[in-house]
Amino acid sequence: MNFLERLNAYRAEEESLRWEGTFVDYLRIVRENPDVAKTAHARIYDMIADAGIEIDEGGRRHYKFFESEIFGLDAALERLVEEYFHAAARRLEVRKRILLLMGPVSGGKSTIVTMLKRGLERYTRTPEGALYAIQGCPMHEEPLHLIPAELRPEFEREFGVKIEGNLCPACSQRLELEYGGDIRRVPVERVVLSEERRVGIGTFSPSDPKSQDIADLTGSIDFATITEYGSESDPRAYRFDGELNKANRGLMEFQEMLKCDEKFLWHLLSLTQEGNFKAGRFALISADEMIIAHTNEAEYRSFISNKKNEALQSRMIVMPVPYNLRVDDEIKIYEKLIKQSDLRDIHIAPHALRTAAIFSILTRLKESKRQGVDLLKKLRAYNGEAVEGLKDTDLKELHHEYPDEGMSGLDPRYVINRISTALIRRDTQCINALDVLRALKDGLDQHASITKEEKERLLNFIAIARKEYDEMAKTEVQKAFVYSFEESAKTLLENYLDNVEAYCSWQKLKDPLTGEEVDPDEKLMRSIEEQIGISENAKKAFREEILIRISAYARRGKKFDYRSHDRLREAIEKKLFADLKDVVKITTSSKTPDEQQLKKVNEVTARLIDEHGYCPVCANELLRYTGSLLNR
Repeated sequence: MNFLERLNAYRAEEESLRWEGTFVDYLRIVRENPDVAKTAHARIYDMIADAGIEIDEGGRRHYKFFESEIFGLDAALERLVEEYFHAAARRLEVRKRILLLMGPVSGGKSTIVTMLKRGLERYTRTPEGALYAIQGCPMHEEPLHLIPAELRPEFEREFGVKIEGNLCPACSQRLELEYGGDIRRVPVERVVLSEERRVGIGTFSPSDPKSQDIADLTGSIDFATITEYGSESDPRAYRFDGELNKANRGLMEFQEMLKCDEKFLWHLLSLTQEGNFKAGRFALISADEMIIAHTNEAEYRSFISNKKNEALQSRMIVMPVPYNLRVDDEIKIYEKLIKQSDLRDIHIAPHALRTAAIFSILTRLKESKRQGVDLLKKLRAYNGEAVEGLKDTDLKELHHEYPDEGMSGLDPRYVINRISTALIRRDTQCINALDVLRALKDGLDQHASITKEEKERLLNFIAIARKEYDEMAKTEVQKAFVYSFEESAKTLLENYLDNVEAYCSWQKLKDPLTGEEVDPDEKLMRSIEEQIGISENAKKAFREEILIRISAYARRGKKFDYRSHDRLREAIEKKLFADLKDVVKITTSSKTPDEQQLKKVNEVTARLIDEHGYCPVCANELLRYTGSLLNR
């Protein structure tokens, strides 16, 4: 489809969203689909749920709605959706609360709000999210508000829909003046929420308390028409264009809420608790909208320390939004930020972002009180990696040890900013992990607010991340040196499993050359197991565990290979690499390589480029660096 065809299709789609009818026509729609009259909170929850909810083996929910933008915050999102949105959608008491997202800078709070806004815009364009309002109403009012209070119980019984709220002053006047009180004739239209057009989505940002007017929230008198209508209490002489008016039926973001003047906040209390607010010389105006705000922890602590704010505090639901604590998800955050920046055309060497992520996550973790669990082990466990001596129950205990873990540390944008600096300093279109670590280290010198002790702590984390990268670099090069690595691993695995099976069943093996019966090769088995620290006392349990895993795979009709058991995979790889170490060392560090060595280096370089994502620049840098590491 070319652009002109796409433009025509878009126009047709826009036309298909248009619907106009009378209130009677709208009642027919409600009878067929009562969901069109759902509350704003229910609409937001349905929007999230309709995108898809997956439940993992541990029972944790993953919401597809957030998966393209938010990474590593599954626990926080589950709590947000289930404890607030889901409960509010069912008309429980939490819907009468302001939702306050509280967390460190660049932790994802604003992104969550933006996703909800954009999501509502898309959702109300779908049949499931269809939304209808009284035509011409400045507040896009729910047409069911036209039904008199006396008839509402009967309507609820017949239609199964609960009506909350009353007509706004403008619609109430129009009903009498234009339609003679006949609600059947009132026109209704389908509306699509839009922040840009100020339909159902609003944003309020406080400015100078001396100059900001409450009218920004609740609307104002129209002095151009007041002489025509003669009274400030005439709805025609009033602009219902405040953020609370325009955000009706949807969502209003209250930026920097805790910095706002008290007179603004009390309007929010009335709206959330009673479902209405006061504007001009009118009776209370009904509104159905979710109020969402966000702040950092320091501002929140300052806010709750003031006893004058106790009433407001009791009407808030505070949802902590910490930093991500998983290395794999941190990399996804960097990749997202890079795509949004001018760095997207720059080649970033493999493991550069992982190394930066390791450093970032280390700054956010807290030392565990458990013996033998240092920050690096904790980091690996949080990332879903197998850690010796840690079980799933231990991992849960680690998460519960510090409920506020992740509320401090370095933010992702700091890392991206330092990567930008690294690019500027290097006359190349490629940067590697060492460039990133160097830039991170230099950035600490520019932070005057960092204490000497904190700087030493961060420098230690950079050193740990450097050691982790050294291991990754050596592994990468050693992998590239292994010719037909998969075949070598498969052969070694089969030899190991033959010996393990014979060992566990107290049987002998046949020598492939002589045909004689021989004992299982203990030396071979131990040479593999020792690569991952399996002790002499633990070897029997480890071997039995492998056989149990093979049996489980066989029952399911699945094939067991060296990747089927994480620790065995690590042991096989390390054994292969250990056997090749001397070859790698000689080839990568030779200043004047002979023809055979040069051929090998070229083969390895080509493999790094073709199979591992390196460019010629970072592939050669990796080989030189690894050679220096192996010769230390």
